[in-house]
Amino acid sequence: MEILIISGLSGGGKSKAASFLEDMGFYIVDNMPAGMILKFAEFCSGGSARYSKVALVYDVRTADSFDEFLEVLSTLRKREYDCKLLFLEADVGAIINRYKETRRLHPLQERTGSLEAAVNREIALMAPVRAQADVVINSTTYSTARLRGELLRIFGGSRSVAEMQVSLESFGFKHGLPLEADLVFDVRFMPNPFYIDSMKHKTGLDPEVRDYVFSFRETEQFMEKLRELLGFVLPLYREEGKTVLVVAIGCTGGHHRSVAVTRALAEYIRSLGYQVTENHRDMTRS
Repeated sequence: MEILIISGLSGGGKSKAASFLEDMGFYIVDNMPAGMILKFAEFCSGGSARYSKVALVYDVRTADSFDEFLEVLSTLRKREYDCKLLFLEADVGAIINRYKETRRLHPLQERTGSLEAAVNREIALMAPVRAQADVVINSTTYSTARLRGELLRIFGGSRSVAEMQVSLESFGFKHGLPLEADLVFDVRFMPNPFYIDSMKHKTGLDPEVRDYVFSFRETEQFMEKLRELLGFVLPLYREEGKTVLVVAIGCTGGHHRSVAVTRALAEYIRSLGYQVTENHRDMTRS
């Protein structure tokens, strides 16, 4: 059984980390007292597969002294459990700004009188816990996506960061932009098969239309540059923690050029090892 204890500073990112870990298949329990952790671990080890991966959030809300928790942690590590401690922190200034944005009260602020004093007090209190951490993440400069990507990289197991899905969508500009698109490419500069009678009522999935679109030098040059661009940015989106990247290819009506380019692009991205979905939003619209 895998037990991950999430601890750290208030405002360091524990709640977000717990949410991401839940998406990764961990069973989450927030604010569990140290005295209950061993009993809960025993219960989970004898239970169903639902409890094979457990993440417990433990922080300064639970106790003023962490001696009992450190004893429990030592016991868990000596047993057959795969037990790790994740500690999330951030710089004092970053934590203060986060509390100001949310207008929440720091757990120690009533005792210390000021937010800065509360943060510094918590850093001192949590120092023994931090010293026992298997993984320490300073989230000061982390975006939400980067934090998710880092957790997926460390704790994702078989679900690696390479598991990013690329969603390709062809569309017609006259019907409006796809609202969910992350990247949009305009292929209206390509010669339009619509004006050729034999292809007017066909689509970019038909070989005749596809061959026509790709018979022009500018199409091949565009595809070469687009493949180079995507080959560069896809790993960066993946490392940032992006789970779905939506790439939209547009022409005038969404019937011919955008469809042909989207199909060719899907084949290329699959060859890079990514999961790809392909949707032709306006292909059947008049």
